[in-house]
Amino acid sequence: MNTTDTATILEPCFKLKGSRVTITILELYEYDYATFNQQLAETVRSAPDFFQQTPVILSLERCKDTGAIDFIEIGDLCREYGLVPVAIRGGSEDQLLSANVAGLPHLPINIAKPPKATENKSEVKPETAAADNLLITTPIRSGQQVYAKGGDLIIVAPVSAGAEVLADGNIHIYGPLRGRALAGVNGNKSARIFCQSLEAELISIAGNYKVNEDLQNENWKKNIQAQLIGEQLVVTPF
Repeated sequence: MNTTDTATILEPCFKLKGSRVTITILELYEYDYATFNQQLAETVRSAPDFFQQTPVILSLERCKDTGAIDFIEIGDLCREYGLVPVAIRGGSEDQLLSANVAGLPHLPINIAKPPKATENKSEVKPETAAADNLLITTPIRSGQQVYAKGGDLIIVAPVSAGAEVLADGNIHIYGPLRGRALAGVNGNKSARIFCQSLEAELISIAGNYKVNEDLQNENWKKNIQAQLIGEQLVVTPF
């Protein structure tokens, strides 16, 4: 074997990196095959394009049943509708054992709450930072992501379809919002989203979200604010 062949073999073929990945949480309150199947079908039918190969974490923190759950069955149902379970959070010892049999790892409760960005997205650096708030004055293009950790995100430019903007606090967009906007990503239910033209693929506050099909009503392409009232995400003119 020559030197060139040896060098080729020794070159690393992968690299593990940390990333911020936005992920959907499926909160399970109780499980019955027929009911779960029916309600999941109705949910996916309301936004079929959104639920395609969507990774989800199954949260059992509010599950009434502490007994064993057939996660193999739940996994098959989820995948049938485009959801891909990747882990569970919370749960009893019996449920953890059932999840382990189904090949689902267990995440600590304080993990997976802050949304994070996918590895293949480029991040936009802030032009101005005041305290923990971020000010962005350039357009956010498709495939880009901005995350305001610990504060508000202010964007004085359009947010394109396929882009993603996140903040621990509020999100202010002085322009059209055509991508995804997730405010209060660390659980801040008082966070709000403001934009001058609502054309979003998805908006979310503290994990409560609406997708494009839900948003196309009298507020579409209008100046709006979005906020949580109870557990309901409400969009009103602003």
